[in-house]
Amino acid sequence: MLLRWFRAFLPREERFFDLFARHAEAVLQGAKALQGMMRGGDETLVYCQRVSQFENEADGITREVLTAVRRTFITPFDRGDIKNLIGAMDDAIDQMQQTAKAVLLFEVHSFEPPMREIAQLLVECAELVGRALPLLQSIGSNVTELTLITEEIGKLEGRVDDLHDIGLKELFLKHRDANTMDFVVGAEIYKHLEKVSDRFDDVANEINSIVIEQV
Repeated sequence: MLLRWFRAFLPREERFFDLFARHAEAVLQGAKALQGMMRGGDETLVYCQRVSQFENEADGITREVLTAVRRTFITPFDRGDIKNLIGAMDDAIDQMQQTAKAVLLFEVHSFEPPMREIAQLLVECAELVGRALPLLQSIGSNVTELTLITEEIGKLEGRVDDLHDIGLKELFLKHRDANTMDFVVGAEIYKHLEKVSDRFDDVANEINSIVIEQV
């Protein structure tokens, strides 16, 4: 009786999945803002600000998760796994903000086609993460789908790597006899975009780790 009373005052483990869903939505909206930013033009600054807005929102949710980990009597899976998962998700949107900061710093308003393709793939990664997280509530019956989703994220990360290499080569050929600074700036943006996909791959790895431990 006392234990039931005590647990009633602690955050329920179901709350973690609400927080995961909110964070995943912030990450998705951040990725869509990043995609808008890559279209270039007069709206570039507006989309940069949106990326930062969603990054701030995600940071707040991450803090809520870490607080809940400390206060919750029973968590849906290992506390370290929860911290690692939300940390990887937060790193993804943090890296989006780093991309936006580079765009603002170098006053870039036009972007190469491979950059726009990468941005689309990043939106797809964010959508896949959003699909995967609710499935962790019942891992045993969702192992196959979770595995397929994480494999797809890995494939998208590989495609981003290819586009990064193609884009750098095109950038070099375009600017080798012209403005070296344009190449440096473009390479910096490619680097940040690739890092976003790397962080999504980290999220997929964390999900796989949870699945392996729970099955």
